[in-house]
Amino acid sequence: MTTTLPPPPTAAADERVAQISLVRRLVLRPEIGSLIGAAVLFILFAILSSNFYSLAGISNWLDPASLFGIMAVAVALLMIGGHFDLSAGVLTGTAGLATAIMTTQWGLNIWVALLVSLAICLGVGFANGYLVTRTGLPSFIITLAMFLMLQGLNLAVTKLITGTVSVGGMATVPYYDTVRPIFAAKINIFGVDFKIQIVWWIVVTAIGAWVLSRTRFGNWTFATGGDPVAARNVGVPAKRTTITLFMTVGACAWLVGTLKLIEQTSVQTSQGFGEELIYIVAAVIGGCLLTGGYGSVIGASIGALIFGMTNQGIVYAGLDSDWFKFFLGAMLLLAVLANQVVRRYAEQTKR
Repeated sequence: MTTTLPPPPTAAADERVAQISLVRRLVLRPEIGSLIGAAVLFILFAILSSNFYSLAGISNWLDPASLFGIMAVAVALLMIGGHFDLSAGVLTGTAGLATAIMTTQWGLNIWVALLVSLAICLGVGFANGYLVTRTGLPSFIITLAMFLMLQGLNLAVTKLITGTVSVGGMATVPYYDTVRPIFAAKINIFGVDFKIQIVWWIVVTAIGAWVLSRTRFGNWTFATGGDPVAARNVGVPAKRTTITLFMTVGACAWLVGTLKLIEQTSVQTSQGFGEELIYIVAAVIGGCLLTGGYGSVIGASIGALIFGMTNQGIVYAGLDSDWFKFFLGAMLLLAVLANQVVRRYAEQTKR
């Protein structure tokens, strides 16, 4: 009588070399939801109005999207690192006011004034990051306090120096013509002017995406936002990373404030007030989790693009603009729910 031996056990497949389909890889990308949303919105508004997809129409909705996109990149990096900055919007006004006052009221060279205002914005970012890491208080509280202080300083100092709530006359400042080509030039494409701030937006997004995905600092950002204690235990300089991320927000706030000032040649003390929420909304729509450790710079830029398309698309479609904020809130809610679903799906596929 012969005995049949059972077949040898099959070795378990190594999950590190498991094949993942293209569709699954796309679904797991944090920016995929915002990309689909942007495509749906474009088709919707294009159907409602042919002006929306004309070159002039595209120029109009890329204008606000670019400024919000620059800030959304920095805010997304900070959110991936596990923090918020509620002072980001008002800081853009601080940057413009500082440059305008130093040049029009004190006669400082415009290039020197720009460097000083950049140093101010970086200093605010450093102060936010240092206080967050030093005290252990939530960044929400620290930056809310900074938001209120900057708002008061913008108004009080401007009124003290100029007697008004705005500063103008930048076009008459010496050497203004040397900075205008960099911050306020227009690129003519088939007879339609596109502002150079769109180029700045693309450059900032490309740099942010490269840093996040290709550098050690990007790994530190994900690690710090995911679990700062574990990150420190494996040698990640979590405090330095956090401070650098806050300073990045300050640098981008300076850039946006400068772009607005040089183009408009004037600045109001209320500039940037309330825009910090739009930056956060854009980042969340783009795939950033409110808990940190996950997100996409490209997705945040697409989130800003959605804002720009909606802002102008409602006008082109002849809809009541009063519905805009409702629509923005609905997009935020849907984005949070979608991000939660994607996150759970990502965790299940790793098991």
